[in-house]
Amino acid sequence: MPASVDFLGLDELLSNEERLVRSTVARFVDQRFLPLIVDHYERATFPMELVPELAKLGLLGMHLHGYGAAGMNNVMYGLACQELERGDSGLRSFVSVQGSLCMFPIDRYGSDEQKQRWLPAMAKGEVIGCFGLTEPDFGSNPAGMQTRARKDGRDWILNGTKRWITNGSIAGLAIIWARTEGGIRGFLVEKGTRGYQAHDIHHKLSMRASVTSELILEDCRVPADHELPGAQGLKGPLACLNEARFGIVWGTIGAAIACYQSALDYSRTRIQFDRPIGGFQLTQEKLVGMLTEITKAQLLALQLGRLKDAGRITPTQISMGKLNNAREALRIAREARSILGANGISLEYPVMRHMANLETVATYEGTSEIHTLAIGEEITGISAFK
Repeated sequence: MPASVDFLGLDELLSNEERLVRSTVARFVDQRFLPLIVDHYERATFPMELVPELAKLGLLGMHLHGYGAAGMNNVMYGLACQELERGDSGLRSFVSVQGSLCMFPIDRYGSDEQKQRWLPAMAKGEVIGCFGLTEPDFGSNPAGMQTRARKDGRDWILNGTKRWITNGSIAGLAIIWARTEGGIRGFLVEKGTRGYQAHDIHHKLSMRASVTSELILEDCRVPADHELPGAQGLKGPLACLNEARFGIVWGTIGAAIACYQSALDYSRTRIQFDRPIGGFQLTQEKLVGMLTEITKAQLLALQLGRLKDAGRITPTQISMGKLNNAREALRIAREARSILGANGISLEYPVMRHMANLETVATYEGTSEIHTLAIGEEITGISAFK
């Protein structure tokens, strides 16, 4: 980690293997991704040509074990997410969705046949996945989902709409969550299945280098063996979201680092009133505040990673990490933009791109309000949701 963002020497708390993972992903981001991101962000496209390289690095499902997954620890996964989002939230989202929202539920809830069929191909990037939970009218309250699945002989018939689905139109496999007579269940829906459509959502001002889609299921027939047998009730999709939120805890640090580093470099070279603006007290106050929050976010993420590796992490602990780090990363992006002045709105610098992305990151996979109330219920024992 550059000394400019490791004020407390936190590298000493990482193993050699963890530092190697971080430096390897950082090199990929610097050499292969950053030269492409501005063009893709402007065109609102994702660099699909990099997917084989992500797979070769072992980043797809990297914290899972077996079936071609790399089997790395959760701190390694977090550090990888940090570097990926230092590039762009869209890059980290692609990896998070593939591993935490698609491969994870198959690994945890799938049958042996489902695991053998899908996980090796997904680890290789040969099959891209998407996670169909959010609906047009139900985001923060997934328990209210309207998508239905009914039995028809040995098959399931799915009807409903999912919206704001990352990787939707490029996915060869969708994990669809639907309400049945026996509760919420998960289903594997292959691209090309009759009655299944994926349409891209356009005109986005955030997450532009990420594919976002609407999924439509109209009498979509799914074989019985495409149901995830181990997923019973809402706990199934919520466990998947906890996996992805853990990646966000780390990823937002990467976005904050990119903004802070850009502002720091700019403050040293931008001359006003015959001196670098980094020499002014108000600019230094902003930079110090940014670095302090990055450092606190790093400590929070690392402790959560150690807890997760020890099998002792709780959903509300992850909520605290997501709540804090997404909020502070967005504040850092805004402070960095103010230091860059008018230049801060240009894609020549990464700050405004990260700021726009973080507006989405702060609300997806649990808004700040939802995470606040989840933690509030944990500490008071009283639910404020209803």
